[in-house]
Amino acid sequence: MRKLVVTENLTLDGVMDMAGGWFDPLAKETDQSDITAAITEHRDAADALLVGRNTFEAFRGFWPQQKHDHTGISAYLNAVDKYVVSRTMDDPGWENSTVLRGPVLEEVQALKKAPGRDIVATGSTQLVHALMSGGLVDEYRLFVFPVVVGSGVQLFKSAEMHLELLETRPFLSGVVLLRYATAHHRTAS
Repeated sequence: MRKLVVTENLTLDGVMDMAGGWFDPLAKETDQSDITAAITEHRDAADALLVGRNTFEAFRGFWPQQKHDHTGISAYLNAVDKYVVSRTMDDPGWENSTVLRGPVLEEVQALKKAPGRDIVATGSTQLVHALMSGGLVDEYRLFVFPVVVGSGVQLFKSAEMHLELLETRPFLSGVVLLRYATAHHRTAS
């Protein structure tokens, strides 16, 4: 069965929304070559992206227009199979995109059972919280940035979870990757 991996950029105080402008995926003032290498490793292990409508529309409005993207994210997002959860979207307007209308947990479970590599969910606060509540997440890849914003939407709201640390990897910029397996994934492996 494929793994469902939640990959998020977080502040040190656990905030995942980027409303405060603390995150720039193409920032050039800081050496991010080591982060780009880690993201490339993760991309190579995945062949599907799962997002909610708001994240999908933000990605669709930004990444295809990046002609000088040194990270490779734009090329990857244009090519990868994208699954957008939406009850209102008719035409996703981006190649290799499929609209999932629900029930979302059943559709994601079917994706996990289909042949392929990892499925990555990112951003998409409501969707990720639903996947977490539904016990469908196998792994968390958390890029923790050395920023404290004091308020905002957090990845872990109040759910009790027991996670197994798989990896910690510090980067030159001060960002730290934390990888955790869920208890569900450990028992399923």
